[in-house]
Amino acid sequence: MHIPKKGLRALGIAESFTGRIHSTLAGVVMRKDLRVDGVVFGTVTVGGMDATDTIIEMINALNRQDLNVIMLSGCVIAWFNVIDPSFIHDKTELPVIGITYEASEGLSADILHHFPGDTSRLIAYEQLGERTPFELHTGYTVFLRSWGIERSDASRLCDDFTLEGKIPEPLRLARLCAHSYMQKID
Repeated sequence: MHIPKKGLRALGIAESFTGRIHSTLAGVVMRKDLRVDGVVFGTVTVGGMDATDTIIEMINALNRQDLNVIMLSGCVIAWFNVIDPSFIHDKTELPVIGITYEASEGLSADILHHFPGDTSRLIAYEQLGERTPFELHTGYTVFLRSWGIERSDASRLCDDFTLEGKIPEPLRLARLCAHSYMQKID
């Protein structure tokens, strides 16, 4: 992947979670020059473990050969529906960057509390690994995990795709799309 390339395409995936049975995911394909180049939607089960499969389905539905990287707005969505970015990387052969926006002690205790005996969910969460803090050019700090890409390159891409604040544009727009779509189906 040639990181300085203006035509580099990121698929940003974010959710709109409102505590219902399902949560809406939106994926936005955005070029590095910030041109939007595609949109896709998916649905995951709140409290389920279907997020990874849904994301793979969304990527397949796009039927794109020109994607360069996948950005996830969090790796645990829809009330502890744990995404497996390593599996997504293996299936798509694309680098995956998981981005979160707050420091935390982690979710292991919460998973044990809400899902007692669900060792597969706990293992899936723990396999995500540690997050690395990174200060964007905007002055905000984000927390990154990456698969199939060096952390330094993941950090640079996040910085390049962030205009203001702390949310890279593909994820900001995906979040807006997911929220708008969720309101439409209410």
